[in-house]
Amino acid sequence: METHPEKVTSPAACQAVERGRGWSLSDKTCHFIGIGGIGMSGLAKLLMKNGAMVVGSDMEDSPVVRELVSRGARIFIGHEGSHVPAHCDAVVISAAIRPTNPEVQAARAAGFEVLKYAEMLGELMDCYRGIAVCGTHGKSTTSGWLAYVLDRCHVEPSFIVGADIPQLGGSSGVGKLGGWFVAEACEYDRSFLNLHPRIGVMLNIEQDHLDYYKDEQEIVDAFCDFAAGIRQDGILIAYGEDQNVAKVLASIPNPVQVRTFGRNETCDYRADNPAIVDGTCQFDVIEQGRRLGRVHLGVPGEHNVYNALAVIASARAAGVDSEAILQCLGGFTGVDRRLMLKKSINGITVLDDYAHHPTEIRASLQAVRQRFSPKRLWCVFQPHQYSRTRFLLEDFADSFALADVTIVPEIYFVRDTAESKQKVNAQMLAERIRSRGSEAVFIPDFASIVEYLATHVEPADLVITMGAGPIWKVADEYLQRLTENR
Repeated sequence: METHPEKVTSPAACQAVERGRGWSLSDKTCHFIGIGGIGMSGLAKLLMKNGAMVVGSDMEDSPVVRELVSRGARIFIGHEGSHVPAHCDAVVISAAIRPTNPEVQAARAAGFEVLKYAEMLGELMDCYRGIAVCGTHGKSTTSGWLAYVLDRCHVEPSFIVGADIPQLGGSSGVGKLGGWFVAEACEYDRSFLNLHPRIGVMLNIEQDHLDYYKDEQEIVDAFCDFAAGIRQDGILIAYGEDQNVAKVLASIPNPVQVRTFGRNETCDYRADNPAIVDGTCQFDVIEQGRRLGRVHLGVPGEHNVYNALAVIASARAAGVDSEAILQCLGGFTGVDRRLMLKKSINGITVLDDYAHHPTEIRASLQAVRQRFSPKRLWCVFQPHQYSRTRFLLEDFADSFALADVTIVPEIYFVRDTAESKQKVNAQMLAERIRSRGSEAVFIPDFASIVEYLATHVEPADLVITMGAGPIWKVADEYLQRLTENR
């Protein structure tokens, strides 16, 4: 599949100049290897909207690829050296692309600059006033929520988030040149160190990506380096109740201001008088001891109180009026695959969620209980990576206490070694969950899981598919089964 790129013009297209490079995006061609990923595709869209020409490749056709083609990108299916254009200003690769990829080798042989996704994102952020959202959990929701609030407050932000934001029409968007640019900043591979924002947002720090980091302290050190990369006139918005974040705050360079959020009275932004109303949270917003007003969130889960506080603090740091922020905050309905209500059929409710870390699983299951109060809660959880499952096995086993039944398929394989695959398997996780007194069953393939759900789930039950892999397909196939039997 391919189509010839169509140049897209915008106010930014004629003026965008990357710091240190001195070239306008409107006359450049970028080749993306692995363009079908959510981050890569979002970055490609943003570059096209700024006037760049985008060419790319991916291993398989997908709705994401077809949308990019409809926007003017030229995309090849499969990876071959001949796909790299004869003239190219930059080649952008996803984290999954290896140096042995034939297109990478062809690009290097031709003398083209090869940039990782995060490096290109950092280059683009230098065209704007950057806001980078980092943390082990909540990055997509918080960055998407912040982009939504800035948009609704007529700030016209640019943004790129690792999930689609239905209310903003996708995972990326172009606003004013030189205006605010919101980006999700991932700690894996220390990729967030390529970003040097005016406003850094640090949500939390826990053990994760232990296939890359040797221990928790090395993770904390990476977050310290991120904080040190905030511009000298910048601000760090940080969760004030996280012990690892506190270690980062102790290392902050003096020119960087710090604003904290949380429930503790020492925090600059805090939630007071919280309550659960109709399954979602209400609370008073306190800014440095002053009451701004009361908000009622549109997304479930007590963890979203903290995400909301981070959004409020960040928008205030960007100069937005507090009344305007609070008026639109509760209108946010979430990002794709975060406690996403798929449908209710025959009295059975089906949700899909991206949670793939024990802390996220606990928070999501608690939110489901509060919002829907199901008779029985069925969780279909696909572990993501053998290494993560092995390092956090006991925490994973504890995290499903709020589920009535947990179904575990085969582990989703990504970035793993043969050694990791030999040391853990999905059956071990199911056994560990049962050892905690919860019901759990190992069912290796998706088709068998759908069949099991079809014969065991009853009206008033709720099914949630959960994980960072393609487990959402189980939700779709099960809903199709329910529709057929309606």
